[in-house]
Amino acid sequence: MKLQLIAVGTRMPAWVTSGFQEYQRRFPRDMALELVEIPAGKRGKNADIARILHKEGEQMLAVIPKSNHIVSLDLPGKTWTTPDLASQLSRWQLDGRDVSLLIGGPEGLAPACKQAASQSWCLSALTLPHPLVRIVVAESLYRAWSVNNNHPYHRE
Repeated sequence: MKLQLIAVGTRMPAWVTSGFQEYQRRFPRDMALELVEIPAGKRGKNADIARILHKEGEQMLAVIPKSNHIVSLDLPGKTWTTPDLASQLSRWQLDGRDVSLLIGGPEGLAPACKQAASQSWCLSALTLPHPLVRIVVAESLYRAWSVNNNHPYHRE
């Protein structure tokens, strides 16, 4: 199974890239974690946010293979504990499809992305910086994998 993290935003600070890659490299080959970056629309004083969100959403949906299970990272989503996420990960594996996880930009996800998602996951009731979400998601998925595989990482 492949986990595809699709995130709005490019040219992240070095600490974001390094943090994400630290967890990305830990995944086994049979559960690769891939990052796909979508360029953020230009936001200025008089920006048409609805149009920007629409375009970002179109770009996100265009990179998702047709058979993938789609999970939006969104505030009204369900919060999962580590054991909950480990169970989700097991169910996704049994389902046999790859999984695409969607992280929106500053205004969140486009309505089309929310509609396309089969599940919605809320990391926190707090507002988190979108670059940081990449690292938190990667670490959380790796920890869930470690729980399912009795790997010592979870017990650290």
